[in-house]
Amino acid sequence: MKQLFTLLSGILLFSSLSAQTHNVYEISFNNAVHHEAHITATFTNLDLNPLEVRISRSSPGRYAIHDFAKNVYGVRAYDSNGIELEVTRPNPQQWDVTGHDGTVRFEYTLYANRGGGTYSQVDETHAHLNMPATFVFARDYQHRPIEITFNVRNDLNWRVATQLKQVGENTYYAPDTYYFMDSPTEIADYHLREEMVDGQLIRLALHTPASDREVNEYFAKVMAIVKAERDVYGELPSFDYGEYTFLSCYMPNASGDGMEHRNSTYVVSSKPLDRPLGETSISTIAHEFFHSWNVERIRPRALEPFDFEDANMSGELWFAEGFTSYYTGLTLARAGINTPQEYIEGLDGGLNYVINSPGRKFFNPMEMSYRAPFVDAATSIDPTNNSNIFISYYTYGSVLGLGLDLSLRNMDRGLSLDGFMRLMWQKFGKTEVPYSVRDIEATLAEYAGEYFAGEFFDNYIYKSELPDYQQLLFQFGVDFGLEKPDEASLGGTIRERDGVWKLTSNALIGSPLYEAGIESEDEIISIGGVRLSDVESVDEILERRRPGQSVEIVFSRWGEEKRTRATLTNNNRYKTEISNRENRNMRDKRNAWVTGK
Repeated sequence: MKQLFTLLSGILLFSSLSAQTHNVYEISFNNAVHHEAHITATFTNLDLNPLEVRISRSSPGRYAIHDFAKNVYGVRAYDSNGIELEVTRPNPQQWDVTGHDGTVRFEYTLYANRGGGTYSQVDETHAHLNMPATFVFARDYQHRPIEITFNVRNDLNWRVATQLKQVGENTYYAPDTYYFMDSPTEIADYHLREEMVDGQLIRLALHTPASDREVNEYFAKVMAIVKAERDVYGELPSFDYGEYTFLSCYMPNASGDGMEHRNSTYVVSSKPLDRPLGETSISTIAHEFFHSWNVERIRPRALEPFDFEDANMSGELWFAEGFTSYYTGLTLARAGINTPQEYIEGLDGGLNYVINSPGRKFFNPMEMSYRAPFVDAATSIDPTNNSNIFISYYTYGSVLGLGLDLSLRNMDRGLSLDGFMRLMWQKFGKTEVPYSVRDIEATLAEYAGEYFAGEFFDNYIYKSELPDYQQLLFQFGVDFGLEKPDEASLGGTIRERDGVWKLTSNALIGSPLYEAGIESEDEIISIGGVRLSDVESVDEILERRRPGQSVEIVFSRWGEEKRTRATLTNNNRYKTEISNRENRNMRDKRNAWVTGK
């Protein structure tokens, strides 16, 4: 009886789903050579009000505005009898269709020629589809299931790779528009590798020229990453349909990028055809898969629900993106792809950027996160002062993750960032309850104590102070100090282009160049009496000087020659290296940190 009841329940559920009204899409690529796709979207069982058809302005995993409507043209709309309907444009992203009979067949041509995580690309190598950049949707009908048919180019041996559920040969299903928009699709003649992990299928659909041996070696590294990150949280997420897909496209016409999605990721690289596969974008693989937990399920409240019609701002990106970035390098070491020494010596890049940036005078990590709509592949034509006021929340958060991890481990209570992330997973990830900054602080208080959490957040999140990295790292047998403390510096990079020497960015606040009144538009003629036209680099001049010395700088501003003086400072670049003064306790603590064991 129980088996019969289960069977009947399944039949009723299937019948219920089948009876639902679907939004139906079809896409064809007959003119792929000219980067065009032809798309039809059919909406039925509509009320008789004008149908508002939109295309997104934003895309999951991005926080800025991207006006995808600019590449939509040839729009036509028809009713159920094939009668053409009137289409009007109330704004750049919308088409209003009037006079329909409850059915609208909306057709258009899409131009697509940027293969990255945000945009789409169609050519005779592939159809690389980010859904918000490709497909329109009907306002007020986003809750309906989606059925889409990809008319693949059989002459090009194309196959479909996507997190969408397959329901026909080239027909796929999504439960609603939100899920559909979060489901990128790669259609190409790709390599496929699969492995079961803890009862779930991990797939790599890799579009690139490579031998089977190369692909097998690469997939082994991918799986090492999957298992290393699983070990942080103690389990994989429960992927929809029990599958997770790496959509990897490494082609010379692609645009380097990585973009996380609920059960898949787009990892893209502009790899020349003749370059070996090697470890192409392997760090991006590590970063994006970690997002399966941190951001896709441990999700900021500010991003729920994701707004496809506007920018998406969150003050938690230092955690969502930054802590994920911290685990990127750590994962490569734990997976055996990089050595522990390589990991330690690579820490100085992020530390130098954050410690030496004047941006902390203006914004704390939360406010840096708020600036994502201005910097996350956002486009503008007016110059900014970001070199002085902005620190990437990826790097800022990564450096804070390092500080928190070492601080927890230094308490000698068996605590670590791994343990804290597991608690965040249990409270907010498995339950899929969105969190706020205060929730992160409260969870840290639960994990490590209220005093510790209050101090960390008061000093480093709500303010812009930084942990004492020199002292923290030393406890783990890592030296952290100035790389060349006696080397003189102007505090900026001056390079030659077309015979003219200029700063490569705005003068950094507090640097000798800034104090001397030099800016990026100035043409530098000489430093310390030496004409730049007589040297290969400014380093040739500075190597003869010492910090504290004053030098004359001759420069031209809009054709007028000017003179000023700058007082040289010491080179403020730091380095990290394994200490030759470490003891066994330090070495054991470092090994536990880097290996995760």
